[in-house]
Amino acid sequence: MWEIIRAGGGFMWPIILCSIASVAIILERLWTLQSSRVIPHDLAQKVWNWIEADQLNDKLIQALERNSPLGKLLAIGLINRHRPRALMVERLEDGGRHVVHELERFLNSLGTIAAVSPLLGLLGTVAGIIHAFNAITANGIGDPRILSGGIGEALITTAAGLTVAIPSLIAYRFLRGKVERLVVRMEKEAMKLVDALDERGQSHSSN
Repeated sequence: MWEIIRAGGGFMWPIILCSIASVAIILERLWTLQSSRVIPHDLAQKVWNWIEADQLNDKLIQALERNSPLGKLLAIGLINRHRPRALMVERLEDGGRHVVHELERFLNSLGTIAAVSPLLGLLGTVAGIIHAFNAITANGIGDPRILSGGIGEALITTAAGLTVAIPSLIAYRFLRGKVERLVVRMEKEAMKLVDALDERGQSHSSN
């Protein structure tokens, strides 16, 4: 392995750093974006039970906000439950943007790695070809072994760049899709709470 890295030349080091960063981001996001962590099971029902039992207080809402991304959205709805529906929805949309930003954390960096890695490999390819031509200029073309170093460098860096870029791009697309699906589910849960609070407010005012 060390011989391959050495044969790939100086551009192998940034490619290796990109691979380490890519793996770290993918593992961290896979752990963070688990459905059970973002949208805990029965959390919305638990919140509604608190409302029905008239047990809501600041301490419970603060705990809900720290519970999960969905909990943060539901907490925003509960904080604004006595305000008009339009204002409550506006606050939820604003809070939702912050939640989405947290869910997409590091994904732009992963996309950048997917785009930059093959370019680093291409730079290594160009450097390898330059080395090969320099060898031809200095020693002629009588001995093919003279060219092997430059050609080997070109091929190794190209392969290394693509090896990092392809899984990074696949992971980036997968994680972006996962975030979008989670956001849609959270929006549905938040709007259910808004509708329920709105109906509850109307029934209380009619009584």
